[in-house]
Amino acid sequence: MSAVISLYHIVINTYRRQMTIPDETSEHMYRYIWSIIKSRGCRLHRINGIGNHIHMLVELAPTMALSDLVRDIKQGSSKWAKQQAYFPQFSGWGKEYGAFSCGIREKDVIINYIINQREHHKVTTFEDEYRSMLEQSGVEWNDYRLT
Repeated sequence: MSAVISLYHIVINTYRRQMTIPDETSEHMYRYIWSIIKSRGCRLHRINGIGNHIHMLVELAPTMALSDLVRDIKQGSSKWAKQQAYFPQFSGWGKEYGAFSCGIREKDVIINYIINQREHHKVTTFEDEYRSMLEQSGVEWNDYRLT
């Protein structure tokens, strides 16, 4: 039997990084996204964020392409959120996303990082956080990544 573990730290920002996911109702969005991930045979280890972006640690099913999963998450949750009273200002997700592969040994560190998003963003903007994540991963920065 094959053994495959594909862990990804995925970051998706809202359209134009607008604060359209209220803290009080964000759990509804997270649960809906979790249902999409689960229905694709993948496993969500942690999800959290603030009003203008989310972080997820996802284990892909061996047959699932990362781009297909992110597309399904963005399309499905965007359509759903626009129909909910919980997110009256939500106008969709940004065009781009970040996905960073990680090893099983990094799992707990990333989970704690995701759990502490609200505290982290009291001192760091999303733009600075995302730029740092990309640069640490060797990805060249450009402002289009924030659309």
